Amino acid sequence: MEKRPTTMSMSVRGEMEKLSVEQLKAVKEQTMSMNDSLNNIRTATTRLELTSSALHYLSLRPSGKKMLVPITASLYVPGTLQDPDQVLVDVGTGYFIEKNMPQAKDYCDRKISLLKSNFEQLVEISSKKKSISDEAGLVLQAKLKLMAPTSQ
Repeated sequence: MEKRPTTMSMSVRGEMEKLSVEQLKAVKEQTMSMNDSLNNIRTATTRLELTSSALHYLSLRPSGKKMLVPITASLYVPGTLQDPDQVLVDVGTGYFIEKNMPQAKDYCDRKISLLKSNFEQLVEISSKKKSISDEAGLVLQAKLKLMAPTSQ
């Protein structure tokens, strides 16, 4: 049984056929950009979850405990834990705020919830854009085939 296009997909295809080759390529690129955003949100969420577990681990350590302090992703320096209940929280663009442990954990939890919510919304949008992008790809292929000189 042949699958017939829905009115919605026919109207989308009709709109796509009006676009130029450059515009169709831009539609495809937007979908790739959306996928990059999804990956960035997933990475940020994972980093915050790791930070939250590190805060828990840090809160269990006694004052005066010697440890390695991360300066960058690959550079650590020796340090001593002065007060396990006070931490500096990176709030972005080089700004840090001193918070007590419960406030820092709450900050991480709120950020994780926000990122997960944004991720879910983007997944919905991305799936709709993917179908539009697929349709744009088909129209683009058809236009490129028409533009190509036929060899005999």
